[in-house]
Amino acid sequence: MASYEEALRWLYGLSARGVRLELDRMGGAVAHRGHPERDVPVVHVAGTNGKGSVCALIERALREAGYRTGHFASPHLHQFTERVRIDGEPLSEAEVAERLRELRSALPSMPPLTFFEIATLMAFETFRDRACDVAVLEVGLGGRLDATNVAHDRRVSVITRIARDHTRILGDTLGAIAVEKGGILRPGVPAVLGVREPEARAALEPLVEATGVPGWWIGEDFDGRSLDEGTPALDAPHRVSLRIGAETHETALGLAGAHQATNAAIARAALVRLRDRGFAVDDATIDRAFAAARWPGRLEVFADEGRTVVVDCAHNPDGCEALAAFLRSRRVPGPAVLLFGAMTDKAHEGMLAPLDGLVDHRVYAIPPMPRAPEDLAVFTAVRPGEIAPTVEAGLARASELAGEGGTLIVAGSIFLVQEVRARLLGVPSDPPIAM
Repeated sequence: MASYEEALRWLYGLSARGVRLELDRMGGAVAHRGHPERDVPVVHVAGTNGKGSVCALIERALREAGYRTGHFASPHLHQFTERVRIDGEPLSEAEVAERLRELRSALPSMPPLTFFEIATLMAFETFRDRACDVAVLEVGLGGRLDATNVAHDRRVSVITRIARDHTRILGDTLGAIAVEKGGILRPGVPAVLGVREPEARAALEPLVEATGVPGWWIGEDFDGRSLDEGTPALDAPHRVSLRIGAETHETALGLAGAHQATNAAIARAALVRLRDRGFAVDDATIDRAFAAARWPGRLEVFADEGRTVVVDCAHNPDGCEALAAFLRSRRVPGPAVLLFGAMTDKAHEGMLAPLDGLVDHRVYAIPPMPRAPEDLAVFTAVRPGEIAPTVEAGLARASELAGEGGTLIVAGSIFLVQEVRARLLGVPSDPPIAM
């Protein structure tokens, strides 16, 4: 039997096939494997930012209501096992190794699948084999041609905030990106749309109309707002007001940041639409679930050796704007030091500019990944700061600058957040495997 590390080495080797957005390969693969995508009802969630949080909230509420849940998310933070969860728990390394071994042995008679397509296929098979009542499915990239879009029994389609990201693949306008996200919509399936941007909404409206089911739009049919007052501490509880139709609910939220009020409203609207389709998820259950929900690495606050640490996978300008808004709304013990790194294809100026005036020092570091900049001077050319040769060195320097009583803010690439969080919290991580 292949070990977990051996299975990952093979799987990560498929990354050489790159991102190939089309559905023919995935369609052929699920047909060869007995159509596992047809056996479990799904909530399908697309969007640029917020879809991970929305999925986490929906899954927690369904689990709290007593349903056996599946949850597919990407990318993972520490271990590949996190991508596929049953009742909130990641698969074991042994199960992942066995499932990847089986798929690898079947691959010669299937289309040449990519890394993400294999992961998606494994998720569908796991949800079927574990007899899930419902699966919450997060789109990987775009929507229209994403591997998850072979999902069959959709109960609700959800689209979160749309912003510019992956523009070379999805298009360089909000309208073009919205059309790609809107590719998950299906006739007869209710749609919940957390899209406020006029250009994106205009592109989505005809796609929603084609479903034949009235879409629920944020700002009209539902909405959310933060109830935080003044400037509470970084780790203070977060309360939100969520309006669904004419009803308003005030609830605690386990996810930090004012922007999470919007995500919580989207999730609650999706749960109400699921309720209309036979899922028994009452308001009290939703309140309990939302207060208990967590999504590691997203505006996560914890203490380390006398300093406050904020880690956030703010991987694009929109995410960095949300991080900046959170920092402005809370008391941030100084000095505040930013440890930042991002891939070459990201908008560095747009990511770093929102943090102007909010941090006292900047340190730049990034793990040695294929898409990482060879010269970190690309960051200092945008905003002055210190360059560290490794993430370990960057963490040490940033921690030194923050000192006891200060604040360390780690943001940018999920690869940076993963390594820092693993070091600070002692979280087990997958062995480094070249991609």
